[in-house]
Amino acid sequence: MSVRDADAMIAWFSAVGFVEHATYRDQADPSVVVHAEWLWPGGGGLMFGSQRPDAAVDNVGGSAAYLVADDPDAVFEAALAAGGTVQRAMEDQDYGGRGGSVADPEGNHWSFGSYQPS
Repeated sequence: MSVRDADAMIAWFSAVGFVEHATYRDQADPSVVVHAEWLWPGGGGLMFGSQRPDAAVDNVGGSAAYLVADDPDAVFEAALAAGGTVQRAMEDQDYGGRGGSVADPEGNHWSFGSYQPS
């Protein structure tokens, strides 16, 4: 994932529950994240960096993810409090579980739910 404002997105990732594993910054410009790895408590993780010409991914706002959470309502509310906007309100799903979606401050789509695909 590529981000415009790494520090703002790091704050957003922290607010929704991601945990820093590693963050490598440009020595000449510490506002630039060259590579970061953050973990999701339920398993899996996220790799991201600042938007720049030599980045592996340079488009911003075009990513989408589904995160399984024990309490998706709490994660959804934390995402909104951190600057996200509602894309799909939290609701019980016909196929099981509960879920909803938000856009982060840079336009990426995040779905939070309790449904664990098998």
